[in-house]
Amino acid sequence: MKKRIVIFASGSGTNTQNIIEYFQQGDYAEVVQVLSNNEHAKVLERAKALKIKASSFNREELCSKEGVLKTLQQAHPHLIVLAGFLWKFPEVILDEYPNKVINIHPALLPKYGGKGMYGMNVHRAVVENKEEETGITIHYVNDAYDEGAIICQKKTTLEEGDSPEAVAKKVHELEYRYFPIVIEELLMQTTDA
Repeated sequence: MKKRIVIFASGSGTNTQNIIEYFQQGDYAEVVQVLSNNEHAKVLERAKALKIKASSFNREELCSKEGVLKTLQQAHPHLIVLAGFLWKFPEVILDEYPNKVINIHPALLPKYGGKGMYGMNVHRAVVENKEEETGITIHYVNDAYDEGAIICQKKTTLEEGDSPEAVAKKVHELEYRYFPIVIEELLMQTTDA
């Protein structure tokens, strides 16, 4: 039986699409559902185009035992992946799925983490602080923004004069290359739910 992945995302969904396509090429795991807090997010269109069940929810549904948690229980995920999901993840779900919720952050945590530190906000801060390197951090999700145990970090060197957009491009390349592989490695360590 294939391992089951549920992805949470808030925006465009390029990472989500990359993960779906990665697992569609094999028999080991599959993305069974994509959930978004933004009913107009492009990620929902991307998922549906790839024949993945996709739907949106509001804050009350996310934090309720009758809302998103019930949806997850019906999906039976082996792993829950946050791929550009901007809301703080609720304890009601974390309690139900201990060590089964992961996130990707576009910086080398603990630098540039916390509330409001996502996307271009991170890349601008990296440039403003004249960092020589940046990268991605894949980590477990806990009840604080970007403070869960680190699973993996990958780095890229920055050049003097790199714009925030250039930094974003380098970081996206790392995300697309490594995120699916780390997800697969984690799934290999899980037992059937």
